[in-house]
Amino acid sequence: MAIPSLPLLFLFTFLLLLPLLISSSPVQDPEPVVQDVQRAINASRRNLGYLSCGTGNPIDDCWRCDPNWETNRQKLADCAIGFGKNAIGGRDGKIYVVTDSGDDDPVNPKPGTLRHAVIQDEPLWIIFARDMTIQLKEELIMNSFKTIDGRGASVHIAGGPCITVQYVTNIIIHGLNIHDCKQGGNAMVRDSPRHYGWRTISDGDGVSIFGGSHVWVDHNSLSNCKDGLIDAIHGSTAITISNNYMTHHDKVMLLGHSDSYTQDKNMQVTIAFNHFDVDMGISTW
Repeated sequence: MAIPSLPLLFLFTFLLLLPLLISSSPVQDPEPVVQDVQRAINASRRNLGYLSCGTGNPIDDCWRCDPNWETNRQKLADCAIGFGKNAIGGRDGKIYVVTDSGDDDPVNPKPGTLRHAVIQDEPLWIIFARDMTIQLKEELIMNSFKTIDGRGASVHIAGGPCITVQYVTNIIIHGLNIHDCKQGGNAMVRDSPRHYGWRTISDGDGVSIFGGSHVWVDHNSLSNCKDGLIDAIHGSTAITISNNYMTHHDKVMLLGHSDSYTQDKNMQVTIAFNHFDVDMGISTW
């Protein structure tokens, strides 16, 4: 049977459905199946039409079309799609401006630093006063209901341990350059105003999601980390990974801890509109 001439999206859908089609009796004509998928996608896009200004990417169309987006940054929290669409981050909190690129003391971080911002208990929408490169001394362990929003500045988290989302919820990480991440650990690190503790050796991921939920990782550039660029393991779920540029790496993403870790069987992750460079891999368990 000749494969119909179709747009790439629908061709890909057809290929995914092909094993089911050929295993049924009688053999189902793939053309109606693809048309049904196309109608469903078009209906979904029509429902998003009030957010769109025509790029075809509903995430971008949701906020980039607003010429005053900088005065309404938290609208971004309404723009996610997929399983992580309910990740509101710090939408309902104050704006926190990072003015200091330092990370001298992971136990007692200075006000104005990124680490001081992400460990607070209240919701915060974290932005940056200027371009900066932040070389973390230890993992950046985030507290719940936080958005790191790099729009409007060139922000690099590089040359040290990077971002950890561990047993927290409602996290948005947007518009950062995350690269050359190293292992950290065997050190005390604060994860809230009330608690700090001993961290063993980390893997060296760009973004490590460990038992996290309602997480949206969008429009970041990630490359050249010690381990994975983005890992979601140990029961993490309700995650969207979208519009990221991933390059110079050979194991970009791990979804699920292992075959024997049954908590990951209910993991829900949406991967959309990302750019993967050649010779990269996604592992799923």
